Amino acid sequence: MKALVVGRFQPFHTGHLRMLEYVAKREGTLVIGVGSSNKSSTKENPFTVEERKEMIRKSVPFKNYVFAEIPDFGDNLKWVAWIKDNVEFDVAYTNSERERKIFENAGIAVKPIPFFEREKYSAIEVRRRIASGLNWRELVSKGTLEVMEKTSGAERVRKLSEPK
Repeated sequence: MKALVVGRFQPFHTGHLRMLEYVAKREGTLVIGVGSSNKSSTKENPFTVEERKEMIRKSVPFKNYVFAEIPDFGDNLKWVAWIKDNVEFDVAYTNSERERKIFENAGIAVKPIPFFEREKYSAIEVRRRIASGLNWRELVSKGTLEVMEKTSGAERVRKLSEPK
C-alpha cells in the first residue's frame, strides 16, 4: 500500500524523522507530501521545497519513499481535491485532528501517527531557537544540519524573524 504523510518540514527535525519511520515500517511505500511547496523565504516557510526534500533525503535511513510536492491554496476543499487528483496513495497518516477531518470528509482513509516528544520537536520551536540564538542543532538530523549549513539556513531564519 501507498501511505501519504503531509508536512511542511520547515525545517525537517527529529520528530518528523520518527514520524516518517513509523509509517515507513507499516506500509509498502511512503509518499512524503511536502506541503506549502509553493511557499518559501517567509518567517513561517523559510526553506524552499528542494531544500526540504534534500533535508529529508539526507536524513531518512529507508528507501521506500517518493515525494509529492503539495501547494497551499488557502482553501481546505481545494487542497484536498488537488491531493486526490494529483497524488497516488491508499491511506493518509496524520497526527493532526484538523487534517484528519479534512481527509475523512473527502472520503480518504486515515490512520493516526503518535507524536514524538511534541513539546520538544516542532519546527516552530526549532525556528524560535534559531531566531533567539539558542541551541537548536540537537533538534534536527545530521542531514538537516548539512543542508542548513550549505544554504546558510540558520542565518535566513534569523533574518526572516527580525521585526519589520
